[in-house]
Amino acid sequence: MRFIRAFAAAALILMPSLTEAVGFGLNIRPQFRTEITSLPDGVYEVKAIGSSAPVNYWCGIGDYAIRTLGVPNKQRIYIFRAYEPGVRTVQFSLTPPPGADTKPGHSITVRKVGANMSASSAQNYCYDNFIMDTF
Repeated sequence: MRFIRAFAAAALILMPSLTEAVGFGLNIRPQFRTEITSLPDGVYEVKAIGSSAPVNYWCGIGDYAIRTLGVPNKQRIYIFRAYEPGVRTVQFSLTPPPGADTKPGHSITVRKVGANMSASSAQNYCYDNFIMDTF
């Protein structure tokens, strides 16, 4: 009985930190972290800290666009330069990149120049409780 009580107490103490670490349960949202750098010609570079899941990049640029730049929720955000594995960055722009296919798709990617979504859709990934690690 003593073992069960100790195990239950340990589980209750560790559970909040475990759910936060994997980003699910108890309405605890994962901590997406990014660094945004403003580049010339209206391009913004997003560097992921921690997870390099596509939603992390979209969350970072969506939140930055709405809160810092003050763009409207419906403003489209475009991938200007795709994901670079070595440096873990993606460049975004509020204007379509020249010559890129900008037809909206159904996948969340950071590997296709011209891929885009609205600022509010991108920002909403900040509130997801599930990180998708696929490109």
